[in-house]
Amino acid sequence: MSHPDRFLLAGVMGSPVMHSRSPMLHNYWFEQYGLAGSYVPLAIEPDGLPNALRALHALNFSGCNLTIPHKQEAMAIVDDVDETARRIGAISCVIVGHTGKLFGSNNDCYGFIENVLEFAPTFRADAGPIAVIGAGGGARAVVWALAQRGAKEIRLVNRTLARAQRIEGEFGAPVVAVPWEERAEALADVVMVANATSQGMVGMAPLDLPLDSLPKHALVTDIIYTPLETPLLKAARMRGNPTLNGLGMLLHQGRPAWKAWFGIEPTVTPELRAKIEATIKA
Repeated sequence: MSHPDRFLLAGVMGSPVMHSRSPMLHNYWFEQYGLAGSYVPLAIEPDGLPNALRALHALNFSGCNLTIPHKQEAMAIVDDVDETARRIGAISCVIVGHTGKLFGSNNDCYGFIENVLEFAPTFRADAGPIAVIGAGGGARAVVWALAQRGAKEIRLVNRTLARAQRIEGEFGAPVVAVPWEERAEALADVVMVANATSQGMVGMAPLDLPLDSLPKHALVTDIIYTPLETPLLKAARMRGNPTLNGLGMLLHQGRPAWKAWFGIEPTVTPELRAKIEATIKA
């Protein structure tokens, strides 16, 4: 789709936000498709989020992505959300309509599954139990994605059991809330472990998750991509498990956003992945 009379704009709102690789990702696609436009980081504090979102239309933005801490708060600001975002309870993408109406969607679940399938095309969510660590917005997206792919048992482990139980109550089967004290036992016989917390990210403490009972064939994945190999992934790799970081989740979630903003569905290429990996300390 051509846009000859318009400089295309999109961005990512968060606090902090300057660490995000999203601008590099989206500006790569602007260059790849020969479009005049830019994707910019927007450092927005929580109390400024309503005004910032409403200003998108006047500033001629097609939309924006949302990152910490805005994904849940934005639900109450936008005018409408899709069913996936409504069920997850968070939005990761805002589309600005021609009249200024703001529409929210959640592409994190799409990004998570596409990342897994790129790495392990034969992966089946219904092949056995899956353990998900965390109960925030990222965990909700991961759980929803796995449930939609047919997972029969998702063991949701969180330090605050009540938060995991809240998701269990909202999503129903196959989610089972597991106390933090039972996290090691929850890994027995699983086909996947997904860390959906910020533990292990640069500047954060490692995730405290013993892997002794984890089957050697289980895929260990992390939604974090800074660093490329978290302490969890390193420990899993050293004991022989296949591992997957969260960079592909970031890359793939951008595809439906572009489709909604600009009418183009871009591809995730090895060149793009290598370009972004080169900026991240392993």
